Amino acid sequence: MSPRTRTLLRSLAPATAAVAALALTGCGAVTSADSGSGSDDGSFKLASYIQQRVDDDKPMRIKLSYHDPSLAFATPIGAGMDKAGKELGADVQLIGPTGGDAAKQVSEIQTLIQQKAVDGLAVSSASSDALKPVISQAYKAGIPIISFNTDNPDSEQMGFVGQDLKGSGKAQAEQLRKDLGDQDVNGKSVVVFSVDTGAGWSHDRFSGFEEGLEGSGLKIVGPVNVGNEPNAAYNTVESTMSGKTGVVAVAGLDCCSTTAAAKWVAGSGKADAITMGGFDLLTQTAEYIDKGVLNFTISQNPTEQGYQAVKVLNDFLTKGTKITGVDTGAQFITADNLDSAAVED
Repeated sequence: MSPRTRTLLRSLAPATAAVAALALTGCGAVTSADSGSGSDDGSFKLASYIQQRVDDDKPMRIKLSYHDPSLAFATPIGAGMDKAGKELGADVQLIGPTGGDAAKQVSEIQTLIQQKAVDGLAVSSASSDALKPVISQAYKAGIPIISFNTDNPDSEQMGFVGQDLKGSGKAQAEQLRKDLGDQDVNGKSVVVFSVDTGAGWSHDRFSGFEEGLEGSGLKIVGPVNVGNEPNAAYNTVESTMSGKTGVVAVAGLDCCSTTAAAKWVAGSGKADAITMGGFDLLTQTAEYIDKGVLNFTISQNPTEQGYQAVKVLNDFLTKGTKITGVDTGAQFITADNLDSAAVED
């Protein structure tokens, strides 16, 4: 038995420690591997093939399944993942369907499970309901599984790495109110855009946004779905804003609706009259902040999300470290601190 195996089994054996390890998820106790599937009482049991790889000191095969790797936000996630893989000696890969097709994402994950081609899995889903069954499949198959970037709180995930989405949406709304200052906004409008209004992350962030605007007197228009394709997103913003009066603020709930909306604000000649806040820090986003089109954006540190997703899983497998959530935080980027901020693409 290798030292890594003894460490893992020693840390997982006591029931009380196991309950603490999964206190955030309610998944139950963790036991060592034998049959490679979940036990009768619903507790987690490491798959026997994974246990054998641990015993043999093999590099852990950790996959990060992102709901749409074609998005610019995926680039820094992959960079953080690669950094962790090199530092920890893990075999890492960013996977997922181009275009955000949940069915394809589920199918890809199911293939990994069936082929026993993964030792640890982190998932980011556009729809938590769509991935909930396959998260359960992985858990019952004895594959350590967490969510990152987008949470799946009612699933059998063993932890979450990412930003408090509702909290960040509330913070965005509160900052918009501060930036609007003393002007009379009663009866005025704030228009909200998202690349996918049906996604769980969008719903959570918008829910927080609504809470942050309570009592402000502002009317919320949206959220308006713009989609992932840049030209189509801009056209949707343009048609939404056409002819609208009384708009004093615009908000993007993600990287790409932010840049699409900022492009419209910049070209409309109304940048001085519209207060705007967004999310993430793409190169375009930074340019709009520098030009005064965008008052602020909120970075959710995607590089750290990719890094920590790998580390949490690798440490659990190789050291028996308990899986807990990692909050990667919300950093406000404005013209004042733009020069020191890390661009995310």
